[in-house]
Amino acid sequence: MRTAIGLAIVMLLATAASHAGGAGSTGEETMLASQGTFPKLTASNLQNKTLSLPGDFAGERNLLLIAFQRKQQENVDTWLREMKQFESSPGFHYYELPTISKLNPIARWFINRGMRSGIPDPEARARTITLYLDKTEFKKALNLPDENQIYALLVDRMGRVHWRAEGDFDKAKAAGLQQALSRASNDNRGPTGKEMK
Repeated sequence: MRTAIGLAIVMLLATAASHAGGAGSTGEETMLASQGTFPKLTASNLQNKTLSLPGDFAGERNLLLIAFQRKQQENVDTWLREMKQFESSPGFHYYELPTISKLNPIARWFINRGMRSGIPDPEARARTITLYLDKTEFKKALNLPDENQIYALLVDRMGRVHWRAEGDFDKAKAAGLQQALSRASNDNRGPTGKEMK
């Protein structure tokens, strides 16, 4: 899909399979809290656009593909190859989040430059947001147990996690993600079936 994002890129997120409960209920709020919350932070995509996350995620529901290790790019690619089947879902966007420990500005510039050279497509650059942060705190906020696999998290612009999976894309995860997106679409509609603004 795309060739070597070879430079010390560390990608993160995607998680362990879970589900959401009934919309608007106390039970659902408890469930979402147990899924973790995407922390507030500032980061830049590979188009050099600075973003305040999670508020600047473009979608009502955003699939975040989080990886911590360079070799995990091939795992992330199993998801990227299948994203077209979900793009028709209202309010859906997806992002790659290579996640790296805090570095000085020169080191970050070097890594980002190397990543941009490996990703010529401007749309792919726009949805690739490199995170330089305290990985221990980040994993704690999102209930990510380790860095040995990638995580896929479906989050809203408040940072709430509505669905999660870990590892490579497969049919079971496709079905789980589609169900989560369908629930989100239904939640956004009022009693008349019209979408609420």
